[in-house]
Amino acid sequence: MGKYALGLDYGTLSVRALLIDSQTGEEIASSACEYAHGVMEKELPTGKKLPSGFALQDPRDYMEGLILTVKEVMSKTQIPPEEIIGIGIDFTASTILPVKADKTPLCYIPDFQDEPHAYVKLWKHHGGEEEANIIAKTIEERGEDWISRYGGKVSSETMLPKIFETLRHAPAVYEEADRFIEAMDWLIWNLTGEETRSACCTGYKAYYHHETGYPSKDFLKALDPGMENLIEEKMDAPIKAVGERAGYLTETMAKTLGLQPGTPVGTGIIDGHSSILGCGVGKPGTMVMILGTSAAHFFLSETELQIPGSAGAIKDGVIKGYFGCEAGQSCVGDHFAWFVKTLVPESYEIEAREKGISVHQLLVEKLEGYKAGQSGLIALDWFNGVRSPLMDFNLNGMILGMNLLTKPEEIYLALIEATAYGTRMIIDSFEKEGVSVDSIILCGGIPLKNRMLVQVYSDICKKEIRISESSNASAMGAAILGVAAAEAEVSGYKDASEATEKLGKTGKMVYRPNPENTVIYDNLYEEYKILHKYFGTGMNDVMKRLNAIRDMQK
Repeated sequence: MGKYALGLDYGTLSVRALLIDSQTGEEIASSACEYAHGVMEKELPTGKKLPSGFALQDPRDYMEGLILTVKEVMSKTQIPPEEIIGIGIDFTASTILPVKADKTPLCYIPDFQDEPHAYVKLWKHHGGEEEANIIAKTIEERGEDWISRYGGKVSSETMLPKIFETLRHAPAVYEEADRFIEAMDWLIWNLTGEETRSACCTGYKAYYHHETGYPSKDFLKALDPGMENLIEEKMDAPIKAVGERAGYLTETMAKTLGLQPGTPVGTGIIDGHSSILGCGVGKPGTMVMILGTSAAHFFLSETELQIPGSAGAIKDGVIKGYFGCEAGQSCVGDHFAWFVKTLVPESYEIEAREKGISVHQLLVEKLEGYKAGQSGLIALDWFNGVRSPLMDFNLNGMILGMNLLTKPEEIYLALIEATAYGTRMIIDSFEKEGVSVDSIILCGGIPLKNRMLVQVYSDICKKEIRISESSNASAMGAAILGVAAAEAEVSGYKDASEATEKLGKTGKMVYRPNPENTVIYDNLYEEYKILHKYFGTGMNDVMKRLNAIRDMQK
């Protein structure tokens, strides 16, 4: 009899089900389903137009995708349902919806089908920017110290601004909702029949702390009297650590999915954080970095940290027993793509077509043999503003040192180096507080396609780097949590940490710092820090002044 686990990976546009062998980590089969309604940014299914900044989803898509993908994986493999020992889930966050006490989303109710605030507010919903500013102002006025755990900033992408926005703009929805809940926790509630909350989402996205709880009633009342009893009336539920079991599959859902009733279901995790487990990192010492349009950096720590510009150090938020620490960069792949799309000359595009390669590949090819510092350029990686450590989205990118001999590939390299300097600054801030970063694992499409970039990161950060072996790192992490949800005598693992280290996938090839390059990059990094301080900390606010002039002229 085999033993398998299902990982459900809910991304922004689709859901993927991944089936793995719980003893070897082998990926047996997968199935993906795009959401029928996608991201609703212009209008609702009813045709009602949406304001700027809205990003909504229909929860029906989540349930339909769950059923389709799980059934397809089980049909492909013909594995008996009783051999599935657990189910794990990762999800985007903070992605929330208002529901009734029986789990029914308000957007299912006829009276609310034309009300935008009755739908799912996706992680990137920015309709609550004004509310986020009010929350930040109230925190400052009251001297609330809990915000220091989140880099001192309030993001409209977190849970509280989205709920506050609903109260202010759709009070009938707020009143009718028995619960405001993360979509991940809502899905698990449907699977198990038990309402729980993940320590990952409550910690990172709802300002929950194991010792002090959520923000106080007094604070919520100061925001608005209608918010005073939000927690006990609309959010109170058991909070479970990542790696714990949330419950067991109900008979109804088991029948719907073609699985065994009573199958253990793990506590959910945010999709990016799930990649840590998928890469096999179950203990401190290794930083996992997800490189895409932007970048997210994850560390495990044995102690709680308060680091400026971080997104929180959350106990049990990534794996039970450790604090999960998160930082990020706003612009990585985005500015590589911007440069290739807008500034590379036509002659390069023609040459790339003739060679049958992408422009990105051509630029990398032209950089073969380049030495560190040879371009004479240095850049600030702020083309989408700054997450860590400054948390200031009113800053801009910069490229310094160009002359009439500067080549496109040299600018491209400077942009890569800039993101690596930004990463080193993040690593330095964590190591300064005692977090051990012995090595780095990169995952995402960029490192798989651009090995030169990986070597530059190794040289600048002065760390050994490996690349994730799986293209489904998040789904793999979710499947590992499915394994951890089973009883130890069934799974063969004492906890999620052991399962992660055994089953996670990381490539065997190791990129090591080139000593000749590190000496030069150390000097350039010092220059980067000077520019970072001068333009990013108020010494010279020219970027913000330019932005203000630009905005006046629109």
